[in-house]
Amino acid sequence: MAPTLADVAAHAGVSVQTVSNALNNPALLKQATLDRVLAAVQALGYAPNLQARRLRQRTVATIGLRIEPVADNIASSLLDRFLHELTFRADAEGQHVVLFTAATDEEEVEKIRGLAGQRVADRFLLTGTHAGDARVPALLAAGMRFVAFGRPWGPAPEHSWVDVDGAAGTRAATEALLDAGLTRIGFIGWPAGSGSGDDRRSGWAAAMRAGLGLDDGELDALTARCADRLDEAVGAAGALLERGVDALVCASDSLATGAIGAAAQRGRSLPIIGFDNTSLAAGIGFPSIDQSLDEVAAAALAALDAEPGAVTTIVRPRLIRRSHDRWGIPSAADRGQSPT
Repeated sequence: MAPTLADVAAHAGVSVQTVSNALNNPALLKQATLDRVLAAVQALGYAPNLQARRLRQRTVATIGLRIEPVADNIASSLLDRFLHELTFRADAEGQHVVLFTAATDEEEVEKIRGLAGQRVADRFLLTGTHAGDARVPALLAAGMRFVAFGRPWGPAPEHSWVDVDGAAGTRAATEALLDAGLTRIGFIGWPAGSGSGDDRRSGWAAAMRAGLGLDDGELDALTARCADRLDEAVGAAGALLERGVDALVCASDSLATGAIGAAAQRGRSLPIIGFDNTSLAAGIGFPSIDQSLDEVAAAALAALDAEPGAVTTIVRPRLIRRSHDRWGIPSAADRGQSPT
């Protein structure tokens, strides 16, 4: 017979409510109590009966997700990968994903209300978060259960969200280049004011300050900004190459691909690191930062299934090193002593 919540409580020497809090609202417990309950969960092999919980709560366990218009770009392929991870993990938990389209944020809110009213879906996942995102207060006011893939980029009501630590990703990339002995590391990002773009630049800047002692003016001289387009990235990278950079960290794989084009035009070879680890990075062979979308999907589902209350998660991305002879990260032995 499968262990019950009461069995876990007895094994840990706590109340059933304490076990429920440990599984759904761990922040309410002292660390020692939480550790004791989790040890009991593991020892007994307890698995919460999510389907029974949903039946009691009269939910349909279907997640609504807006998809953008078909586009032949990197962002579209990234969302496809995330959708695959989300659907795969939701299916394993007895949940379903329903897709819908909307031209604007306002239309998305109306579609969500309609899906909930018709009991087609009862929980929702927002993507493409941005400063002043009106979807969040509207869904909170409507009492909808949702989680955002993307942190609030500015003041916003408390709500559940999952995001990738872009700063940690670009910092790891920059530190790998510094450890290889490179010191003129440029950054190609999006125009200032982009939440995720500024976050990714901040990781590069922090590593450059810590490793080389650069000030804001010196960092600005090593920065180029443009829209997330290959043609614009070629021009932005060209300007940095003329300033003598010996490596580049980019806010996306699109920008990294443009940078490779600019370097090739000049007969240059230098390490270039992208962000998103798309098929472009794998095909061309340059290093990139993987967003750990499997962990994002798992965290989003956990937040949707948690008891009422905001659940926030920052997922740490992974640097995917590739040893391409022109664009890869050289080893420290190839470049001499690290400046750090």
